[in-house]
Amino acid sequence: MTAELPSWPYSRYIAHRGGGRLAPENTLAAMRVGAAHGFTMFEYDVKLSRDNVLVLMHDDNVDRTSNGTGPAAAKSYAELAQLDFGAWHSAAYAGEPLPTLAAVARYTVANHIASNVEIKPCPGREAETGAAVALACKQLWQGASTPPLLSSFAEESLQAALDAAPELPRALLVEKVPADWRERLAKYQCVALNINQQDATRDLIDAVHAAGYRIAAWTVNDPERARVLLDWGIDGIFTDELAAIRPAA
Repeated sequence: MTAELPSWPYSRYIAHRGGGRLAPENTLAAMRVGAAHGFTMFEYDVKLSRDNVLVLMHDDNVDRTSNGTGPAAAKSYAELAQLDFGAWHSAAYAGEPLPTLAAVARYTVANHIASNVEIKPCPGREAETGAAVALACKQLWQGASTPPLLSSFAEESLQAALDAAPELPRALLVEKVPADWRERLAKYQCVALNINQQDATRDLIDAVHAAGYRIAAWTVNDPERARVLLDWGIDGIFTDELAAIRPAA
């Protein structure tokens, strides 16, 4: 007997870090590029600055995606706001600032775009970041038609998010699919399992659905692989290739 699947008010096509490879990741510029390519759902990473401002950033250090150096956890929001988070990508985006979660929430809600907010804590701040993201999302998306999906590789962050805002949907992010995925999804009261696309099989998709959960795959950049996964019934694919893999393609 197959369990009933939880609500999934999300697109099957999810723009990875907002703009995929076409714009500097985790910026408002990236979001606008994703929207221009027809995407109605974005994934992006959120962590805390030193002074507890929620900002969009993937790495623990600012070196790769800005003109600064050092750990993000050591910088205040004012210090992060002085950095250029666009020039590394291309001259067209030089001067692009680091956005706050609040700014991105305003943009996505106003434009009816759904969000997968990945909780990406700096080392040692897992519970603190999970709680802060969940509480902020509860406030920022209050009254929105589609709640943000909160996800994380950090299970301590997911637990903190569950404790802080149990009404928000959660997804467990995994590098490799663990044998006890059912138990972990139940523990954090998740609605979905987000897996590496290399691990996606028809049998796994069917098993996750049969257990009463949704399943999405990251990062799918080959159009043929995307077609196969969608044919198998996967609920979402995260992609960097916004031109080749998109709702209208």
